[in-house]
Amino acid sequence: MKVTTAALPLFPLVQRLLPGLPGLPGIPGIPGIPSLPGLSDVAALPGRLTGLSLTLLKAGALEAAIFAGHVLLYPSGIVQERRPAAGAPRPADTPAPQSSPEAAPRLPAPVRPPVVLLHGFIDNRSVFLLLRRSLAQHGRHAVESLNYSPLTCDIRTAAELLGRHVEEICERTGSERVDVVGHSLGGLIARYYVQRLGGDRRVRTLVTLGTPHAGTKVVPLANAHPIVRQMRPGSAVIEELTRPAPGCRTRFVSFWSDLDHVMDPLETACLTHPDLDTENVRVSGIGHLALPVHPAVATGIRQALDIDPSGADKETGSRRGPGRGKHSGGLTVA
Repeated sequence: MKVTTAALPLFPLVQRLLPGLPGLPGIPGIPGIPSLPGLSDVAALPGRLTGLSLTLLKAGALEAAIFAGHVLLYPSGIVQERRPAAGAPRPADTPAPQSSPEAAPRLPAPVRPPVVLLHGFIDNRSVFLLLRRSLAQHGRHAVESLNYSPLTCDIRTAAELLGRHVEEICERTGSERVDVVGHSLGGLIARYYVQRLGGDRRVRTLVTLGTPHAGTKVVPLANAHPIVRQMRPGSAVIEELTRPAPGCRTRFVSFWSDLDHVMDPLETACLTHPDLDTENVRVSGIGHLALPVHPAVATGIRQALDIDPSGADKETGSRRGPGRGKHSGGLTVA
């Protein structure tokens, strides 16, 4: 800023030497001194960069802390979780004793489908520890996680596994449909199941967190793994997902972060498709690992799952249609 201010008296001389130079507006607070267009923005740039660097620093520190904690929790999520026996009542469905005052007639509670959580690449169900707790605290007791092997080499195979898991849940719980939350690669697997394997018949709402819907170019050296190659822009799997999907019954909500260094470009985590009912939520201030962990994002996920895609819009009275609500604002969490 000091250098810029020192050069200001030279601008009138430059204008005299170059009479063709267009007139320039004065600088506020410095009468008679002209300035170049955008000079005030340049002067404010150091402050903006300082704010940005602080945001990046905080986001990086949070990512490091989450990574360290996840490394400690990782062993607890290696084994597939134990599932309730068929016909066993869920916590929310357990009948109250007849002698209890709670046995009196009550208004029926809203029916909420089970929630299936699907982790990302080289991860396991332990990443959803805090999200599961948040969902349970707000009445979502039927929550299950699916582990797929880190040696899985094909998104299509993982999507078939997810389909079998969903069918088993529906048969065991008596629910017609489920909601799915997928982090990173998990969201892409779930989307393939919905779009290409008829999963829209079972999945009511699919929430994706930092999912490379259009493919990511990050870490080119990771192409040695087949499933990473399938997550690249232009891969056969990504191309399949761009094909028409008329009549798809699933609602999609995609959370994407402006500090997600796993997404390259960042907008690849946004879902746009002419045949899909999509909603993209921008998250500011956190990175890739924090998306399934941060409480503000958990609140956004709960709100997304509480919306009935088949219901009418409360304000307009109209039903949602494909492609509506592609950008619904965002969350600032830092």
